[in-house]
Amino acid sequence: MPNLVKPRRSAPAATAPAPTVEPLPRVCVIGAGSSGIAAAKALHVAGIPFDCFEQGSVIGGNWVYDNPNGVSACYETLEINTSCPRMAFSDFPMPADYPPYARHDQVRAYFESYVEHFGFRHTITFGTTVEQVERAADGTWSVRTTGPAGERVASYDAVLVANGHHWDPRWPDPAPGSFTGEQIHSHDYRTADQLAGRDVVVVGMGNSGLDIAVEASKVARSTTLSVRRSHWVMRKMLLGKPADRFVMPGWLPGWVISAGLRVSALTAGDLTRYGLPRPTHRPGQAHPVQSEQIRARLRAGAISPRPQIDRFEGDTVVFADGTRSRADLIVWATGYRVSFPFFDPELVAAPENDLPLWKRTVHPDLPGLYFVGLLQPLGAVMPLAEAQSAWIAEALAGRYLPPPDAEIRTQMTAEHDRAKRRFYNSPRHTMEVDFDHYLWSLERERRRGARRARAAR
Repeated sequence: MPNLVKPRRSAPAATAPAPTVEPLPRVCVIGAGSSGIAAAKALHVAGIPFDCFEQGSVIGGNWVYDNPNGVSACYETLEINTSCPRMAFSDFPMPADYPPYARHDQVRAYFESYVEHFGFRHTITFGTTVEQVERAADGTWSVRTTGPAGERVASYDAVLVANGHHWDPRWPDPAPGSFTGEQIHSHDYRTADQLAGRDVVVVGMGNSGLDIAVEASKVARSTTLSVRRSHWVMRKMLLGKPADRFVMPGWLPGWVISAGLRVSALTAGDLTRYGLPRPTHRPGQAHPVQSEQIRARLRAGAISPRPQIDRFEGDTVVFADGTRSRADLIVWATGYRVSFPFFDPELVAAPENDLPLWKRTVHPDLPGLYFVGLLQPLGAVMPLAEAQSAWIAEALAGRYLPPPDAEIRTQMTAEHDRAKRRFYNSPRHTMEVDFDHYLWSLERERRRGARRARAAR
């Protein structure tokens, strides 16, 4: 695998597409966010004909502030939680003058440069919504789109789904009583102006929840952080360097990686001293949560920690321990649903966000359908989406041959069961993978499949 920790400081020259050898399959890519452009680049370089459809007018998806596609959750102070070298695509490093953790505008500029460098912007059709994807009787895929040219239906041999999984807000079941203030999901949060001078209750302790609570603590009249299940909160910097630069080889077993995360969590410091409950899971059994400021704001008394909400009484929130907070704004940082509005639910659905896939990419019952970036790594999605896309391109070009169907299903079941044992049970962890282990495992399968393809010629 390419060195994802210390990439080269300069990008290689743009790679010209491979000459097209007929017959190659025709492919549809849904979305031009970080995963969609990784897929488009892999297909472009492989010389595989494809269409990429993007609902908005720009690339970058969730990393575009006020994205015209209307579904970005990007907010003014958003920055990456994975350091730049670990987030970058393997053959296109982020600029050397970027900070250790880039801002959203820098990430967007990086994606723009990536597309320009590899020269595939012309393959993306903007302002176009994929309305329906159906499997035809002959095994091809019928894709119906609407855009500036009206409605269009086209047939494809393969469809790569890269529509993201941080755009469909998940709201909790309503608590008893009635609340007279405003309620928003963290997906709708943009700037601290929405919090200024208000009594704010933030519900949820993920990365967005902590970011919003920290911002509220600086401008709101009062800030309360309601936590149903506490988390181990890692620091972003360790010994003066990004904490994720201290990595272990991907071939190590999960328990060793978990042990390393436990050390990191304990080194970061215990939040129970500030009033938060001790997590009921071990470090490494949940998606990482990182914050450099939450401890200082809790220590200063600027954020009041509370347990989960029990009920509402007008402008008052009553918590499970009987304490109360006046509130005129509740921010529900309660995650997202995995959904595919273009699929019939009987064809593809993810109840409680659970959609088992082989290598988090392949649905064995639906040949020609691939998912790119539909995973939640202990690290950044982008290098994983890049590896998935390269693998898919090899398969479509005939340079990779999968193992027998029975082996695929056995592996998929084992991977799914292993993840369920490793991470605590919640919709948040149905797609969780270890960053380095996933890359190592996928690279190993790509090598095996390449050998199978050569032997079959």
